[in-house]
Amino acid sequence: MTSTLFRTKNIEQSIQDTEEPEHALRKSLSALDLTVFGVGVIIGTGIFVLTGTAAKNTAGPAVSLSFVVAGAACALAALCYAEFASTVPVAGSAYTFSYSSLGELPAWTIGWDLVLELALGTAVVAVGWSGYIHSLLDNWGWHLPGALGGRDGATGFGFDILAAALVLLLTAILVVGMKVSARVTSVVVAVKVIVVLVVIIAGAFFVKGANYDPFIPKEQPVAAGGSLKAPLIQLMFGWAPSHFGVMGIFTAASVVFFAFIGFDVVATAAEETRNPQRDVPRGILGSLVICTALYVAVSIVVTGMQKYSSLSVEAPLADAFKATGHPWYAGLISFGAAVGLTTVCMILLLGQSRVFFAMSRDGLLPRFFSQTHPKFRTPYRSTILLGVVIAVVAGFTSLSELAELVNIGTLFAFAVVALSVIILRRTRPDLPRAFRTPLVPAVPVLSVLASLWLMLNLPAETWLRFAIWMLIGFVVYFLYGRSHSRLATRERATAKEAPRPPTGPAP
Repeated sequence: MTSTLFRTKNIEQSIQDTEEPEHALRKSLSALDLTVFGVGVIIGTGIFVLTGTAAKNTAGPAVSLSFVVAGAACALAALCYAEFASTVPVAGSAYTFSYSSLGELPAWTIGWDLVLELALGTAVVAVGWSGYIHSLLDNWGWHLPGALGGRDGATGFGFDILAAALVLLLTAILVVGMKVSARVTSVVVAVKVIVVLVVIIAGAFFVKGANYDPFIPKEQPVAAGGSLKAPLIQLMFGWAPSHFGVMGIFTAASVVFFAFIGFDVVATAAEETRNPQRDVPRGILGSLVICTALYVAVSIVVTGMQKYSSLSVEAPLADAFKATGHPWYAGLISFGAAVGLTTVCMILLLGQSRVFFAMSRDGLLPRFFSQTHPKFRTPYRSTILLGVVIAVVAGFTSLSELAELVNIGTLFAFAVVALSVIILRRTRPDLPRAFRTPLVPAVPVLSVLASLWLMLNLPAETWLRFAIWMLIGFVVYFLYGRSHSRLATRERATAKEAPRPPTGPAP
């Protein structure tokens, strides 16, 4: 039984499966398209909110260094993703990579977790986008009926029609084709980056040097506590993260790290890239470098415009402009955030549908959902299914109930991909690698350690939710996936074709 749980999928077979007419995706993306996707999903409201929040509560003006630390941790994982995506250019990202190196059960675990996380992430973003649009409509004097305004503050029936409509619209765009999705994303990302650059350039004129003093505020220890909302490392070892000081920079890094989550979604589009060996590493690393630079610049500007202790938590950057007597920029920031959330939502939905599609094509989920559209060559069945489910979840769930996303899944995937690089280097040194992670095994080991450190800083209740979801996944795998796996089917077929030894007496 152990051998079947950890059976690995041959990389050559994985690539061959992508050529089946009914399950093949159209190759239409370039390195620029992938970079745009990466920038589109990484830059969301985090650039307008997390920068100021982490500065006020944890790191002070040194939050810019926190973004550098978080970006470096992501870069370690990105180097590992780049090698795998160029070596195994198949949809599914971390799921596919682990299937080729660690085995079927670890691959299922990663895929099952990513499906949940990306679904919740899409719903969270859609509800957040709806909140911005509601605010803009209210400013214009337009008000939606209470029953269609969402669950927050609703009495009786409440359905967030805007959040659901956004998810369904983006689902339709993804069904039509990846190139159309890339064009829409390119336009929206261009608007979003322009808004961010305007904010950086305009804010630079209102920076005061006195606001940077002290650059690293004096350390303030956090009292220990026993709540499940406390970091796991605190409950296990009685150690509590520090606010401010040098350690506050690293504590803030574990907070702002989640502003970077999403670059790994680029790897899910490897199968739809014209030259994945060259373009996927460029897309992953290029988007990460661009976004790190923008995050650092914004954090420097916002802490220079207003004293870190005076920053607001809800909208620090917008309120910083109001504090300097320029409220017009606050409206521009809200517009940029609303536009930005559109692409974040679409790319998260894209990533989830590709992971689901890859698991379905491998037989771990019903293969009905891996059929591609005869004209658009997109996984339309899985995309529509997930789009409808997420639209309903986003429509009926309040933002407060969705707010805590299962970030542990992404960090878990980072660690698995890093381990997979080491394992595949030993088991398949003959594989052609267009991109090679430097300093193996040092870089993958550092990536694993960085991911584990950030995971330990997550609340204990996040670990509990993760364990419950994984338990459900194991039940599904053993009841359906293990017996319907294409690897299992091929093994049974091979066993039937093998010649049987003679059963009669020896002559």
